[in-house]
Amino acid sequence: MNISNNCYVEIHYNLFNEDKERVDSSRDGEPLPYIHGQKNIIPGLEQALDGRAVGDTFTVTIAPEQGYGDYDEEKVSIIDAESFAGFDEIEVGMLCQLDDEEGEPQLVMITEIDEAEGEVTIDANHPFAGQTLNFEVEVISVREATEAELRDGIIG
Repeated sequence: MNISNNCYVEIHYNLFNEDKERVDSSRDGEPLPYIHGQKNIIPGLEQALDGRAVGDTFTVTIAPEQGYGDYDEEKVSIIDAESFAGFDEIEVGMLCQLDDEEGEPQLVMITEIDEAEGEVTIDANHPFAGQTLNFEVEVISVREATEAELRDGIIG
């Protein structure tokens, strides 16, 4: 069976940055499951998987526009350290979930802590935003997604 819309797919991958350093991988654990055509993975990777079959291995380079987007300076902001009052401890590099201006949760990374001013700089860009991504991919399984998977997505 070839990968097409509404297929349940599992892949193993290694992800390398522009300097050929491995920055993410599924190889040390379970394969990554997703439902093809449901925007569960970045567009460039989904396009590269279209039509593939179990056992296929390939490499693909994905530009930021087809990955996590361009880096957006407007997603960097300085907020009052009091926003972290409920946290036991905060440190640079920490990922945390905060509510945005509309009250929607968003994942941010702490990039700077200014204790003297009581301010914290946060970055809501994806850690791979603005980067060209290099994937090594192996297709592990492909089948039709169940009605429950299509309705509820993949839980896990």
